[in-house]
Amino acid sequence: MEFSPTSLFAGFAFGVFGFYFLKEGRRKGNPVPILIGLTLMIFPYFVESALLTWGIGVALMGAGFKVKSRQNW
Repeated sequence: MEFSPTSLFAGFAFGVFGFYFLKEGRRKGNPVPILIGLTLMIFPYFVESALLTWGIGVALMGAGFKVKSRQNW
């Protein structure tokens, strides 16, 4: 596992957004944001490339905010 500053910051940033999605999903009783939140918090531990971490994280966050806007949290 790579511990570069970029990877550490990405893990922290996506962890914070993942916690937000998890919290909001549980509050509203919606399983989709809960799954997106858990994935955002866990996936940085399994991806070694910083570029790939950022790509997956941004895609998951985009999906989460799209779900949020469609379902009118």
